[in-house]
Amino acid sequence: MNNQYQHLFTPIQIGNTTIKNRIFMPPLSTNLADKGYVTDALVKHYEARAKGGVGLIVTEVTTVEPTYTYLPGDMSIYDDSYIPGWKKLVDAVHRYDTKILSQLFHPAYMAFPIPGTPQLIAPSNVGPYYAKSAPREVTKEELKVLVKQFGEAALRFKKAGGDGVEIQAAHAHGLLGGFLTPLYNKRTDEYGGDIHGRLRLTLEVIEEVRKQCGRDFIIDVRISGDEYSDGGLTLNDMIYVSKQLEKATVDFIHVSGGNTIKRGSSMPASGTAPAPHMHASEEIKKHVSIPVATVSRINEPWVADELIANGKTDICMIGRPNLCDSEFANKAKEGRIDDIRPCIGCGRCLTGIMFGKPISCTVNPAVEKEEIEEASVKKKVLVIGGGPAGMEAAYVAKKRGHDVVLCEKTDRLGGQLLIACVPIGKQEITKVVKYMKNQLEGVDIRYNTTVTKEMIETEFKDYEIITTVGATPKEIEAYKVFKQTMTADDILSGKKFPGRKIVIIGGGSVGCETADYLAPLINDLFSTNRDITLIEMTNGLMTGESGATKSLLTRRMMEKGVKIELNSKITYVDETTIKYEKNNQEYVLNDVDTLVFAVGYQPISSPIENAHLIGDCQKVGTLKDAISQAYQITREI
Repeated sequence: MNNQYQHLFTPIQIGNTTIKNRIFMPPLSTNLADKGYVTDALVKHYEARAKGGVGLIVTEVTTVEPTYTYLPGDMSIYDDSYIPGWKKLVDAVHRYDTKILSQLFHPAYMAFPIPGTPQLIAPSNVGPYYAKSAPREVTKEELKVLVKQFGEAALRFKKAGGDGVEIQAAHAHGLLGGFLTPLYNKRTDEYGGDIHGRLRLTLEVIEEVRKQCGRDFIIDVRISGDEYSDGGLTLNDMIYVSKQLEKATVDFIHVSGGNTIKRGSSMPASGTAPAPHMHASEEIKKHVSIPVATVSRINEPWVADELIANGKTDICMIGRPNLCDSEFANKAKEGRIDDIRPCIGCGRCLTGIMFGKPISCTVNPAVEKEEIEEASVKKKVLVIGGGPAGMEAAYVAKKRGHDVVLCEKTDRLGGQLLIACVPIGKQEITKVVKYMKNQLEGVDIRYNTTVTKEMIETEFKDYEIITTVGATPKEIEAYKVFKQTMTADDILSGKKFPGRKIVIIGGGSVGCETADYLAPLINDLFSTNRDITLIEMTNGLMTGESGATKSLLTRRMMEKGVKIELNSKITYVDETTIKYEKNNQEYVLNDVDTLVFAVGYQPISSPIENAHLIGDCQKVGTLKDAISQAYQITREI
């Protein structure tokens, strides 16, 4: 064992159970279940993380009754027919001395609207902001049944060999989280009003689980240490709640933060500070004697070790990094930090979940960390282009035993990622470039090399060829009459430098990130601040994007004073004037000094015939698209 992270790899006592290290995996929905039943894919998913060295796994949402579904592909345990599948999963995880808890949950007013689902229930007739109709207030008689169902579900998991359960009461999320928060609980009976009433249901669930499963069965409760919202739960509330949970025989407390109402509060955007809820776990830890965990954006081993060493937490819940690299814990323990596939916190792992797609990862095209099979016939492989698609293709081809040459026309690997890492909050992409470069050991990398047809016919005559030459930013020729034009890429790469009054055409991710990058950090009307107008034809920014990163970037642009003109179309450009139309009214800008194009990319056509086209030169897409396509194609060569 490498002693670099001694705090992280010190065992910890949870109730009557010893856990081998402080790396716990929190719940992450996978959509891999089949009508709630454990599948082979689910077993493989959790087994890979156990094999990878995680001390304890908390599974994704596990529903306790059949009426309401959280996501179509989530897990359940509401009757005995589910026990055999759970036993198979538990046994697979236990083989690696990893403990496993099931996260028991009732979605209540956040249930998936499957046809035939009855009116959703809630603490009060208050639903989430995206609800299409009001839920009904759950009755006290129904609550008695639900409490029993939580206990019975926990007992089934115990019968399957499970080590315990997590009770989800965080994020104003689902039944228990909803009852706990004053944002959703407006009741005036014994289950509402003050903190004691709102906590009552959770305490009843804990009591029932303990009664049915005994003292050796682990119970943890996930809470928001602070909801960061007016009218929501405060840190002081949750210190008190934590004390009551300890009295109720809870074995450890999983301290998250935020809620589902305030976007980005519970699952923060990429580029934000690590461990955003550590202030809450640190404070709660002072007031209870049971272990406390913190969660969110703990993407590197040193961060986790420091959190424990500095008294911020006892346990680090590390989710998406364990998704990105199932061997995260083992590599950290062995000191192989450069070999950890870096999680960039982009959140794309979960963007398809609501649409029924299985969990995925931008940086790891094989979330299950499948072994790359050796090729039955070894070949010579030429990869043209050293961007992310090219590097992934070269890595996979080399792993399969091929003789690989990678030709890059510049003096650096990384391609478009060298530009993508420049905007605010995107620095983590540099870790991807470093990681991918480090994985190319044994690949013949040739810099400053442009592959020609002549080279294909001579030096590389017998090679299987993969082309990943990328794309170039589009420009609108008619608008290039303006006195100074450039692309967003020109600015982010440092090739060109804009003036002080700027118009950016295009409100996609690139246009917004460029506006954010150029805008003053503080909107204080200082004379040297840039004046930026962003013009977008549609009625929204960053179409196709969602989640905390989009929300944060939009809010940051607005706070910085970027003028965002939606539903707007440029109608005229000459050397000194730009005109655009919005709501049938024409606006004239005659003091602009720079016009910036952020209107998409054009694939570069490859002069090489009979080659595999991968990445943007095949079809312009995301980083996830490029890496996944390279992986899928190259593993078949």
